Amino acid sequence: MIIITGAAGFIGSNFISKLNKEGIKDIVIVDDFSNKYKNRNIENKSFVDKIERNDFFNWIDKNWQQIDFIAHIGARTNTAESDKSVFDKLNLGYSKYVWNYCVKYNIPLIYASSAATYGLGEFGFDDDHQIVEKLKPLNLYGESKNNFDKWVLKQKTNPPFWIGLKFFNVYGPNEYHKNRMASVVYHIYNQIRETGKMKLFRSHNNNYKDGEQRRDFIYVKDITDVLYFFMNHKKDSGIYNLGTGQSRTFIDLANNAFQATGKNEIIEFIDTPADIRDNYQYFTEARMNKLRSIGYSNEFTPIESGIEEYIKDYLVNTLYN
Repeated sequence: MIIITGAAGFIGSNFISKLNKEGIKDIVIVDDFSNKYKNRNIENKSFVDKIERNDFFNWIDKNWQQIDFIAHIGARTNTAESDKSVFDKLNLGYSKYVWNYCVKYNIPLIYASSAATYGLGEFGFDDDHQIVEKLKPLNLYGESKNNFDKWVLKQKTNPPFWIGLKFFNVYGPNEYHKNRMASVVYHIYNQIRETGKMKLFRSHNNNYKDGEQRRDFIYVKDITDVLYFFMNHKKDSGIYNLGTGQSRTFIDLANNAFQATGKNEIIEFIDTPADIRDNYQYFTEARMNKLRSIGYSNEFTPIESGIEEYIKDYLVNTLYN
């Protein structure tokens, strides 16, 4: 039996789809299912049980012998959230409980970390355990993820196999419920559809021209392929980057989005909102040597084909993966 936390969310629901396509239906999903819009992500998917987030640990105590793997994807991901207690509870505290239960019952674990842990990238974007203590995230979300990574690396008792994955900038189907925190691709498409043009954040950093901020954008289906790889690999425990290894500009994203919609390019620049301006990453690029070194050989989807598929196969028709 496979357990997925955050299962009604963006990445979690895509992982259910991946497992279903691989013929796996013995899945238990865990989340806060109070959001009816987010719950559309789990419609027409196959799973055997649905557990409320707050009931999860009592459920494990009664069913641990049936569990083969836990993918802990659930988290509060709002980078503009200013209440530290929210992250302490949901991202740090809850994750510690998941870890300790996996230790207690000898259950393999994958958990979601984030590229937000890297902050400005002062120490590079290398998933070497030695730099985790040095990292300086720019917001409370990134801090909560890095605090858990640091805590994990200090543990003397571990699950039989564990992986932390630092997701870079993920885009793809099933993210509509994330509103402001949805990917740039999602927002670009909706702006083009509604106005025929799009707005990008102006650069407030002299090292980058407007629209030339660079991020490592990764298609969600590549994320689920790696999750599935580790679910079967079950060795080489550690923290790994999960991006494409190639940064692209926001202008690149815009150009591909306009091409996928068949519209002429009209781009305007607006100031980055004040509440995130000081905590804005102008550059991210995952070093992927570590994942490659343990045998992961799949190619990552370039934004040209990823954006085209996302827009044409999902956003245009409001379909879910």
